[in-house]
Amino acid sequence: MRHLLTTLVVTALAVTTLLAAGASPSRAATAWTPRPAAMTTPWTDRVPVDHPLPEYPRPQLTRPDWANLNGIWDFAVTSRDAAQPTTFGERIRVPFAPESALSGIQRKITGNDRLWYRRTFTVPAGWSGRRVQLNFGASDWETTVRVNGRQAGVVHRGGYDAFSYDITPLLNGGTNTVVVSVFDPTETGGQAIGKQRIQDVTPHAGHSIVYTASSGIWQTVWLEPTAAAHITRLDMVPHPEDDTLHVTVRGTGTDGAGVEVGVSSGGTTVGSAVGTVGTEFAVPVPNARLWSPEDPFLYDVSARLTGSPGGDRVGSYTGMRSIAVKDVDGVRRPVLNGRFVFQTGTLDQGFWPDGNYTAPTDDALKYDLQKHKDLGFNMVRKHIKVEPQRWFYWADRLGLLVWQDMPSMDSGKSPDSAARTQWESEYRAIIDQHRSSPALIQWVDQNEGWGQYDQARIADMVKAYDPARLVDNMSGVNCCGARDGGNGDVVDNHNYVGPGNTPTEQMRASVLGEYGGLGYRVPGHEWYPGGGFSYEDQPSLSALNDRLVGLLDGIRQNAMPAGGLSASVYTQITDVENEANGLMTYDRQVVKVDESRVRAANQALVAASRTLGPPVRLPLEQYVSIRVTTPGYTDRYIRHHDGLGYTEVVGAGSGDLLKRDATWKVRPGLANRLCYSFESRNYPGEYLRHREFRVRREAGDDSALYKADATWCPVQGNGGIRLSAAGFPGQYLRHINAELWLAQAGGTHSWDNPAGFTEDTTWAVEAPWAP
Repeated sequence: MRHLLTTLVVTALAVTTLLAAGASPSRAATAWTPRPAAMTTPWTDRVPVDHPLPEYPRPQLTRPDWANLNGIWDFAVTSRDAAQPTTFGERIRVPFAPESALSGIQRKITGNDRLWYRRTFTVPAGWSGRRVQLNFGASDWETTVRVNGRQAGVVHRGGYDAFSYDITPLLNGGTNTVVVSVFDPTETGGQAIGKQRIQDVTPHAGHSIVYTASSGIWQTVWLEPTAAAHITRLDMVPHPEDDTLHVTVRGTGTDGAGVEVGVSSGGTTVGSAVGTVGTEFAVPVPNARLWSPEDPFLYDVSARLTGSPGGDRVGSYTGMRSIAVKDVDGVRRPVLNGRFVFQTGTLDQGFWPDGNYTAPTDDALKYDLQKHKDLGFNMVRKHIKVEPQRWFYWADRLGLLVWQDMPSMDSGKSPDSAARTQWESEYRAIIDQHRSSPALIQWVDQNEGWGQYDQARIADMVKAYDPARLVDNMSGVNCCGARDGGNGDVVDNHNYVGPGNTPTEQMRASVLGEYGGLGYRVPGHEWYPGGGFSYEDQPSLSALNDRLVGLLDGIRQNAMPAGGLSASVYTQITDVENEANGLMTYDRQVVKVDESRVRAANQALVAASRTLGPPVRLPLEQYVSIRVTTPGYTDRYIRHHDGLGYTEVVGAGSGDLLKRDATWKVRPGLANRLCYSFESRNYPGEYLRHREFRVRREAGDDSALYKADATWCPVQGNGGIRLSAAGFPGQYLRHINAELWLAQAGGTHSWDNPAGFTEDTTWAVEAPWAP
């Protein structure tokens, strides 16, 4: 495709230009040497010393000329308030954070420190007459840039958004010196930090939910020549319903300028239109081929200013797709291109044992996304971190739906007004940077109450700022003191191990933002041997596979059709530092699970969502009796006796007490409106519930646990219905030896006996014995 060829061309040009602009080491600095990583990935030893991450860093706004400034820079650390040092006694490999092994520094950085970077460059002669932009993919957190001793623009604050300076007036026509200073307080400040925390940079016990920080420059630094009037951004919103791409071209020095945008495929233009910079206009894309995880087709896009000959020209790409939430058979569901497809993904933290926040190579950055595809997932939740733009490029190319979290502020703290203003400003900058990625379908504002405030207002702000995507106001509204703003497009619960169900609503789709966390430690591939945390350790790899596939099957068979669940995020794709609950080890050397089995389970889940019919309906607010369908026992019914659940033969000649004990009122599910609760005929207010696997009749205490345990979600069975526990999809109401149990096929208890399991968990709902 054309944009791929463009990327290859600009990469080659970048290497040539970089040699012309090469760094001159400071005479006071020592030679650069690598540091040993606690764990090595397959790419650790493939990182070039002088030219790491040489790929063009901004695939949705490309130009042919640029110069990559990644490589060896002079480096120093001073106290926070110190002036620029006169000597730089160390050397660092940019763009790896100084806490990482790949940087060559590998040292803890605190809020008392200031980082200093220095290198020289020359501007290629071929750039004469053009403006020179100095671009940073990201630098965490407060970054000041000086060129030849003079400050470039304003101080940038933010750890996850790209920023640029026009440094043309600061250049000297020969060898130029750039000095970058960065202050990063991590959790001791009030800014967005995600899961970064100040801690030892070598393996250590504890800290299983948060990880080693990445301070300073952690994404590509590069130079680029532009015209004085030039394009800075393409905001593209596909409208496949009328075969158009809506485009807003942003620029500098372009007020009122005309612009032409073309869309092509395989080198052939399929549509073009002219408009004005800063104003949205539509470009026709006739008979648009839709982008989806199964067919991630991308169109090439070009834009040029038309006001004068030789006006600025950029390349880009887009995917034609739509995302919305609507009623599907009476259930609110997210729909991709107008159709419901279950979104099955993993939690992706984006940490590396050698590069911390920065993947060692572009192949490594792609690898985790490709592994999602190999395992049959169609979605990834990027968890409270924002990746470089090339990560989004690979998600777009490979076909993975993306939920993008806004990095949280520190948990357990209420942010002050300055922190809130900064956080919202950075969030809008991140949205602007990634708003044209077709893979990105949902913004996740906050997580489990970390630094939470104004949830409803923020969700409305994000929806108004980017109305073409879904918004999740809080992931994990049921967890950790989180508060639900009550708005947005989805309602999002966390359930470990789960999967559980998120209660359905009239206006929002129900999703599971986190579940799973199954653990297995692989000897020789542990960051801190013996210290790996998980939500449920597995005794063997076969047990891990069985348990994981069982969770996915439970979603397919119950949580999706019966509970109304529309998406799920498994924790997690890799181990991370002291967490051993990944599908891969932290070093990406071992895939723990059987790829073919997991892929088949995910594919079956997605396929089932495409043919999903309406949920099974039971007669609400009516009395029923529930009959066994197991051959040879079909005259038995569910009844309670001394508070416990049993089955017993009931007939016309049975006594009135038995008939009443075998009669239940069908109520709306206490924990999920799509499911049901069964109230005793004899004991109003007492429901059929499971506790410690035994099923019993019991009064409620209004707790969320009781409501979930007393809620049953029906799915169609052979000759009847099967009743799964609302909180435990895949576990069913079963009779065995006349007793009622919550049972799981392949479980370890006596009541999980596989003999006759399906028949024993299938029931007929019939007229009541005691009306």
